[in-house]
Amino acid sequence: MTVRFTNRQSATEQSQPIPLTMKAQTIRPERYGQPQSAFALETVHVPSLAADECLVKVMAAGVNYIGIWAAQGRPIDVVALQEKNGESHGFHIAGSDASGIVVAVGAAVDDVVVGDEVVLHCGWWDEDAVSDQIMDISAKIWGYEINFGAFAEYTRVKRQSVLPKPKHLSWEQAASYMLCGATAYRMLYGFEPHTLKAGDVVLIWGGSGGMGSMAIQLVKAAGAIPIVVVSSEHKAKYCMSIGAKGTINRKEFAHWGALDNIEDSENYALWLSEARRFQAEIWRLVGERRNPNIVIEHPGEDTFPTSTFVCAPGGMVVICAGTSGYKGTFDIRYQWMRQKRLQGSHFANHQQCVELNRLITSKSISPCMTRTFDFEELPAAHQIILDNRESVGTFVIRIGSRYCD
Repeated sequence: MTVRFTNRQSATEQSQPIPLTMKAQTIRPERYGQPQSAFALETVHVPSLAADECLVKVMAAGVNYIGIWAAQGRPIDVVALQEKNGESHGFHIAGSDASGIVVAVGAAVDDVVVGDEVVLHCGWWDEDAVSDQIMDISAKIWGYEINFGAFAEYTRVKRQSVLPKPKHLSWEQAASYMLCGATAYRMLYGFEPHTLKAGDVVLIWGGSGGMGSMAIQLVKAAGAIPIVVVSSEHKAKYCMSIGAKGTINRKEFAHWGALDNIEDSENYALWLSEARRFQAEIWRLVGERRNPNIVIEHPGEDTFPTSTFVCAPGGMVVICAGTSGYKGTFDIRYQWMRQKRLQGSHFANHQQCVELNRLITSKSISPCMTRTFDFEELPAAHQIILDNRESVGTFVIRIGSRYCD
């Protein structure tokens, strides 16, 4: 699909020289652990470009859970992965969401020019990738599996990762929505016939977070019914303010965690009683006895048994992460007898990113940026998310935009 770029800087701004070094928030293996101590501000070299890559001056960068995984060095040791891929720098620059200005392009790039104002998506794949590119064997995530991500003054990206910045957004707003929004878009529209339709009930775990807040808006915009799960009244109010039909506070239930021993009839009866009480709360909020057609799953271990139970017959549980753990357990009787689909999902393909950007540009949905941090505060921003300290919406790091005030 052809993407038109209309936001461009002046000739003077385009001609600014590119330095040899830059400031970056780096991660090194000896610091793996809590984000507060894993990230450190260093001076490193500006990356060189391959023929199909662009160099972008980062104006702002979004904060996502993927940066926490990188900081912890698990489930993937991101520095060791570079060595496996034949590119070793001894450090990793995370960050998979950004807005910025193109300052250089590779020899094979002819549809993006220096001066374009852009947003970046994190899909990284070969030019000859299959049509659903995120399923291609070459697919990786920029800023996680690929070094020189958004948490630096300059970043390198594949040409296909560059999309026009919506004119009505600030640099910070433009850096806040692509990763979470495109991930939610694919989960809702990527797996026919289980695609979002008007009137569908959709259960969204972690509704106040970055992905949840985008999913709420996408569901509402389609004329469907978003029911969200939160952990506090503060988060519930936020979700309602952006379009949720109703909220459920998970702290009012006691059946979370892996479903390890279904044969233990007493313990299973306790779990089932709580799961049914949770299901009844969905019915109450919907206003009738209807289960979710789609369940947006990402906590994983703690919630997966409940997701598979409450999903409607013939519906789909679609999962994109496991923030509470990777052990997925459930009572398979409810899966086969009710013919429910379990679907994995990972980021998005190029067309889905374009569609998400179109919805933002047309103001059909909005970024959910709630707080900005200075570049030096990046470790603290990630720590707040890991600690689940009343964060709602999306956090953004001001990098180049700090000098535009």
